[in-house]
Amino acid sequence: MKRRDLLKLLGVAAGTAACPRDAAAEEPSGAVGTSDPVGVLVDTTRCIGCRACEFACAAANGLPEPAADVAPSPERETSTTQWTVVKGYQVGDRAITVKRQCMHCLQPACTSACLTKAMYKTPDGPVTWRSSKCMGCRYCMVSCPFDVPKFEYHSAVPRIQKCQLCSARVAAGEQPACVAACPAGALTFGRRNNLLDEARSRIYAQPGSYVHQIYGEHEAGGTSWLYLSAVPFEQVGFRTDIGTTAFPTYTKEFLYAVPLVLTVVPPFLLGLRRAIGGTDQDGDEGGDA
Repeated sequence: MKRRDLLKLLGVAAGTAACPRDAAAEEPSGAVGTSDPVGVLVDTTRCIGCRACEFACAAANGLPEPAADVAPSPERETSTTQWTVVKGYQVGDRAITVKRQCMHCLQPACTSACLTKAMYKTPDGPVTWRSSKCMGCRYCMVSCPFDVPKFEYHSAVPRIQKCQLCSARVAAGEQPACVAACPAGALTFGRRNNLLDEARSRIYAQPGSYVHQIYGEHEAGGTSWLYLSAVPFEQVGFRTDIGTTAFPTYTKEFLYAVPLVLTVVPPFLLGLRRAIGGTDQDGDEGGDA
C-alpha cells in the first residue's frame, strides 16, 4: 500500500476509533439503504466538452456561475465553489473530455471517518454533507481516496463542499441537474445495476470503441459514478492504484484489534521488561547486587 493511501486509512481509523460503538453498529461502515443505489454512467466517448453540466450544477446548487472562457484541461479540479469540472486530455490524436465530481462510493471512507455523521450516505445512494452536524475535523477530506471534499478555509463559517448527486432532486424522482443538461447523451442516470448492464452492452456492441473496463464497478469497493473510456483510464486522470477493497473495510480490522492491543500488549511488555532485568519500582536495577 502506498504512503498516500496509508495516510487516508489512518484518517478513517482516527474517525472510527474515536467513536467505536457507532462504527461497530454500522457493518460494513457507510453501507446503508438499498443494495442497488442510484448512479450515473459517464460515457467519455460521447462527451463533447461543452461544460453544460458545470453550469447546470452551479444553477441547481446556488453556486457561482463557472467562468465561460475556461477550456477543459488536466489541471482543473473541483473546488468549494464548483462541484463538478470537465477535464481535458490529449491522448495521441484523441482529444478527450471527462466530467469529474464526487464518486459517491458504495462504502464511503468519508462517512466512516466522520465523527458526527455530518457526512452521510442517504438510503438511496447519494453521499451528502449536513452542516448542522459538522464539527470541522476534516477527516472526510483526509480519508477520501479521490480527494473530493473541499473545505472553506477562508470563510467565517466554513463548510465542506462537494457534489451531493442532487439528492433532493433524486428524492423527488428527478434526474441530477448535470444529467438533465447534457446535450450529447454522455450522462445516463439510473439504478447502478442497470447502468452496469448498459455499460457492458455498449462494450459488447462496440468492442473496438472502449477499453474493456467499467471504472467504478470495483474501484474502492465500487462507486455510484461509472465510467466508460476509449483509452486506458490512467491516461485520462483516473487513479488505478486504489484497489478494489472499500476503505472502511481496512479500519474494521483496526477497531477489532484495539481492545486486544490495550489488554494484552501492556502486560506482555511489562513481563518482557522484568525478564530481561528492568528497573524495579524503587528505582534499583534488577538482578544481583
